[in-house]
Amino acid sequence: MAGSTGNPKIFPRWVLWIGLAAFAVLTLTPFLWLILSSVQPSAALLRSPAPLWPESLTLANYRKLFDATAGAYGVDFVRAMVNSTVAACAATALSLFIGVPGAYAFARLWFPGRGVVLLMLPGIAIVIPLYLSVRELGLYDRLLGLILAYTTFALPFVLWVMQAYFRTVPMELEEAARIDGCSRFGAFLRIALPLVGPGLAAAAIFVFLMAWDEFLFALTLTSTYRAKTLPVALAEFQGRHFTDWGLMTAGGVLASLPPVAVALLMQRYLMTGLASGGVKA
Repeated sequence: MAGSTGNPKIFPRWVLWIGLAAFAVLTLTPFLWLILSSVQPSAALLRSPAPLWPESLTLANYRKLFDATAGAYGVDFVRAMVNSTVAACAATALSLFIGVPGAYAFARLWFPGRGVVLLMLPGIAIVIPLYLSVRELGLYDRLLGLILAYTTFALPFVLWVMQAYFRTVPMELEEAARIDGCSRFGAFLRIALPLVGPGLAAAAIFVFLMAWDEFLFALTLTSTYRAKTLPVALAEFQGRHFTDWGLMTAGGVLASLPPVAVALLMQRYLMTGLASGGVKA
C-alpha cells in the first residue's frame, strides 16, 4: 500500500484563518476602543459603563490638544511631541553611530572580557546615579541630558543585536577586500556594513520605539515642558481629583501614530532583519 507523500496538516486551513481572525480582533480592539473614545465628549466617558459606540462624535478633544492659546493644553502637548521626536531620533542616531562600529569590534576582534561586557541592566537600577550625574553636568531638564540617558539603554541593545548580525558575514569577503588594498575600516564600510543593512534597520526601529515610549527617565530627568516628552505629558492629564479621559485618549491616539507609521513603512526591513539575524553563516 503506497504511503502518502508530503507532511500531514495539523489543522485545516479554515481553523488557522479563524484563529488569525480572532487574534486580529483581540489585538486591534483596544486600539479601536481608544480611537472611538477620543471622539466622544469627555462627559460620556465618565458614565459607568461607558457606551460601546459613540452616541455623538466630536473633535473637541483634538482641538484642545492643538489649541495654541497661552495657557491651553495645546502649547505643552505640541512641545512634548516635538521633544519626543527629537529625543527619539537623536538617541537612535547616536546609538547607531557608536554602537555599530562597536558591535563590529565585538564580532571581529578579541580582547579580554569580551564575553562579559555585553550585559544590560534594567533602567531602574541606574536611574538614581544617572539622575545625580545629569544634575552635576547641568543637563537636568534639558533634551541633551534625556538623549544621553536614552543612549545608555539603547547602546547596549545595539551592541548586542548588531554583533550577532556581523557574525553572519563571512570573514572571507573582508579578507578578500583587505588583500585588494582595503583597510579594516574600509572593509567594514564597504563590505560588512552593506550586508547587515536589514539588521541595521531592525535595530534602528527597535531603538526608536523604545525611546519614544520611555517614561521612567523622562519623568525623573525633566521638570518642565522644556524637555518633557509625550508619555509624561499624557500622564499629567490624570490629576489627583480629576482625569480628563477625552484628552488622554486623544493624546494616546496621536502618540501611537508615529510608532505605527514607522512599523508599517519599515515592516519589510524589520522582518528581513529579524529573519537574517537568526541565521548563522
